[in-house]
Amino acid sequence: MNYEGVLTKMQTENGSPIQYYLIFENDFLNMNQLLDKKLSIKFLGYQCLNCKLQKKIYRQGFCYDCFFLIPQAADWVMRPELSTAHLDKEDRDLEYEKKVQLQPHIVYLANSSNVKVGVTRKAQIPTRWIDQGAHEAIEIVEVPNRYLAGITEVALKEHVSDKTNWRTMLKNEIEDEDLVDWRNRLKQYIPEEAQPYFIERNTETNLEFPVLRFPKKLKSLNLEKSPSYEGVLKGIKGQYLLFEDDTVFNVRGSEGYVVGLTIN
Repeated sequence: MNYEGVLTKMQTENGSPIQYYLIFENDFLNMNQLLDKKLSIKFLGYQCLNCKLQKKIYRQGFCYDCFFLIPQAADWVMRPELSTAHLDKEDRDLEYEKKVQLQPHIVYLANSSNVKVGVTRKAQIPTRWIDQGAHEAIEIVEVPNRYLAGITEVALKEHVSDKTNWRTMLKNEIEDEDLVDWRNRLKQYIPEEAQPYFIERNTETNLEFPVLRFPKKLKSLNLEKSPSYEGVLKGIKGQYLLFEDDTVFNVRGSEGYVVGLTIN
């Protein structure tokens, strides 16, 4: 079977295990069904996810020009504490910024390689945790806008990591943590403005990824340097495909790449 299209991050459906779907313009694949099958990936070019032009991807699936113009790639996306829509202040597109920033947001703890703090829209739970490859996670605070979530994250990351070690996550070299205990210990560091939104009573969510075998010595596939690859799919975790020869491929990190995919 042959498929061709522009890569975007895999869509997911929580379950036991999580279901992964690769979506192309005219086709979609349930990636779980491809476990233990040989896949061939061929790099064919670029297509910016915003302007749709065949221009080299700069970051996040966007070409250079779009990355510095569109609101989807503004600084507040990666640094929510920079959000200003609650002040009626525009960054790049106030209508878009109000739509995204002025909705319930969650500050959470997730354990993928270690316990880390993060921020996401409430509507993105548990998708955000799945994308990060977290095997357990818990909500700490639910606030009405992105700014409050951002300043809470900034305060908490003085006491807990805000980064994931992707190599540790993919090797599954992880230990279970008591996230309820972590949540309670971190409460004292939540900013005063966000204290009323602390979640007193909840339990952690556990996530199961479709992996037959975890890699031992990681080899990251870069399609620009290696435009053709073939391997047996052994697992999916986060937004990575894990292959039998320890090659790992970050689908989300390759958004905007046009690929040909052959299933043998």
